[in-house]
Amino acid sequence: MAKILDDEAGTVFVGGGGKDYGTPQSLLLKYANRHGMIAGATGTGKTVTLQTLAESLSLAGVPVFLADVKGDLAGLSRPGSAEAKLHDAFKKRADTIGLELDYQEFPVTFWDVWGEQGHPVRTTPAEMGPLLLSRLLDLTEAQEGVMNIAFRVADEQGLALADLKDLQAMLVWVGENSDELSLQYGNVSSASVGAIQRALLVLENQGGDRLFGEPALELADIMRQGEDGKGMINILAADRLMNSPRLYASFLLWLLSELFEQLPEVGDPDRPRIAFFFDEAHLLFDDAPKALIEKVERVARLIRSKGVSVWFISQSPTDIPENILGQLGNRVQHALRAFTAKDQKALRLAAENYRANPDFDTAEAIQNVGTGEAVTSLLEAKGVPGIVQRTLIRPPFSQLGPVSDTERAEVMKASPMAGKYGKTVDRESAQEMLAKRAEEAGAEAGKQGKAAGSKSDDDLFDMGNEDYKQTRRYEPPEPARRKSSRSSRSDSIAETFGKSLARQLGTRAGRELVRGVLGSLFRGR
Repeated sequence: MAKILDDEAGTVFVGGGGKDYGTPQSLLLKYANRHGMIAGATGTGKTVTLQTLAESLSLAGVPVFLADVKGDLAGLSRPGSAEAKLHDAFKKRADTIGLELDYQEFPVTFWDVWGEQGHPVRTTPAEMGPLLLSRLLDLTEAQEGVMNIAFRVADEQGLALADLKDLQAMLVWVGENSDELSLQYGNVSSASVGAIQRALLVLENQGGDRLFGEPALELADIMRQGEDGKGMINILAADRLMNSPRLYASFLLWLLSELFEQLPEVGDPDRPRIAFFFDEAHLLFDDAPKALIEKVERVARLIRSKGVSVWFISQSPTDIPENILGQLGNRVQHALRAFTAKDQKALRLAAENYRANPDFDTAEAIQNVGTGEAVTSLLEAKGVPGIVQRTLIRPPFSQLGPVSDTERAEVMKASPMAGKYGKTVDRESAQEMLAKRAEEAGAEAGKQGKAAGSKSDDDLFDMGNEDYKQTRRYEPPEPARRKSSRSSRSDSIAETFGKSLARQLGTRAGRELVRGVLGSLFRGR
């Protein structure tokens, strides 16, 4: 009987067996961090393959992070059952490939950007960075430049961008100080600032503001093991998130970038430190700017030395840019349908990506494999691509399909993540700091205006009069009193103007400008 996990050989069983199939296929854990791909038309078994790979890696102690696009993968938290609808089919398949059908559950943590179907998962604008945020908001090149300026100034002035309101406040400040900033960083137009603010408003109305805030997700919390030593399977509820494909893609790319930046180099470990699955991978690259694709390519090429295994799941290999596709050494190709000339071309291209098997035509096999079957090529010793094989994918051990709301709630309640991420923390950050600056500037301008206004023309006229200094009962002539009254009104206007201007600017440069304006008003009288 085949074993799912072979510690001695360092492999996990993928499938194979039977007279109509080739050599049984196993994934070498040592080369799992050379990344992989699961492709195939709708309904050909990609989700089940993803589920079985997640199970196998978890059994090997490898944490997994995956997106549940249709809600089907939540069943990983429950054991399969002999009473299940597909039990007979799974039992037959297990017997064919020589595998014992061992139903069991796996440790699962549910996550959800909206905090409804899982623990809230957040990041901050500062951690996501201007490039991914610009991609998320679909900004033009000029608008992306303004976004970079806002992030640069916030960093230089110690203004933490912890949530969406911080970013909005920072952009207001950038717009108000555009003249000064343009001299140092380049043109900052009010039109660009306004366009970014409108895009942020749309994102906020769609609920995207839930993604930004604190406490931000810590990588250590998705790289855990369960009490039984199995790798934790982190499931991101993505059925609602898919309605905002740019938000979905930007979040997953941010997470991959964080893994790349924070994890230390480990070379080629005996098994991955974490496996990361990108479902609906075409969304990552549709209309993506060249700079973003180059970043993903660089991360895919270098992150393997951090011990991260990345898998892309999509309908066709052509959905993935060629330079990234070249980094994917482990491949599971389910059936492709060739109804049009374009489909036939994609089929030929897919077949050319495999090391040929003299026993069958690869293109024909890709077109004809049934549901649950696949054409596979997994890396062998020394990282050599394996000869393509027709493979019967093993059945899952966990429940196939979604879980009930009650079952999901039970898993969430038992998780230690509930207490850590359940409540949002709103610390002093850019919005509060800028508001405090404005308040201090307004108070200072008010004091100066009050001090200047207390010295009327009559006070200045009589400052040298000894009787006035001693008795302070000097009564100026009637014309002078009328002049003093006009002066007080003028002082009141100047003071009000100074306070208003200072509140708007809220900066050191603003305070200096207020002082200059007030000084010129008083000197001119």
